[in-house]
Amino acid sequence: MQFKPHITFEVGLAKLQKYCAYQDRCHQEVRTKLLEIGVRGDDLELIIVELIQEKFLDEERFARSYARGKFRMKRWGWQKIRQELKRRKISAYCIKKAFEEIEAEEYDATLEILLEKKLNLLVEPNPFKRYQKLYAFAYRKGYESTIIKEVLGRLLDKK
Repeated sequence: MQFKPHITFEVGLAKLQKYCAYQDRCHQEVRTKLLEIGVRGDDLELIIVELIQEKFLDEERFARSYARGKFRMKRWGWQKIRQELKRRKISAYCIKKAFEEIEAEEYDATLEILLEKKLNLLVEPNPFKRYQKLYAFAYRKGYESTIIKEVLGRLLDKK
C-alpha cells in the first residue's frame, strides 16, 4: 500500500462535501473515502461531524433512497435490501424507515411482473422444475418465501 500524504481538515471537508452532494452516502462509505484520500485521526471524525451537521450526511435519508432505488431499478426484494443495508452498518431504525418507501401492493405487483417475464423466457417442460427455477430466481432477488409461493401459486394457476 502506498503512503498517502496527510490532508488538512479544510481540503478534506471540501472534497467530502462534493462527494456527498453527488449522491447520498452512508457513514461507512464516507469514512472509507476519508481514509482513502489521506485524512486520519481527529480530522476524520471532525469532518464526519461537520458533514452530519451541514446535512451532507444523513443515514436515514441514505437508507430510504437506497431502498427506493434498489427496489425500483434492480427490482430487489426486502431481504436483499436489508442484507445490503446491514452490510453498510445501517441501524435497525433506519432500515425500518427505509422499508416505508416500498408499498406492499407495489412489492407484490413487482414480484408478479418479474416472475411472469421469467416464466415466458423459460423453456422447461417439467412443471416442478419450472416452479423451482422461478422460486430460486425470486429468492436470489431477495423476496421472502411466503410471498414467492403466494405469487407463484396465482401465476401458475393462470397458465
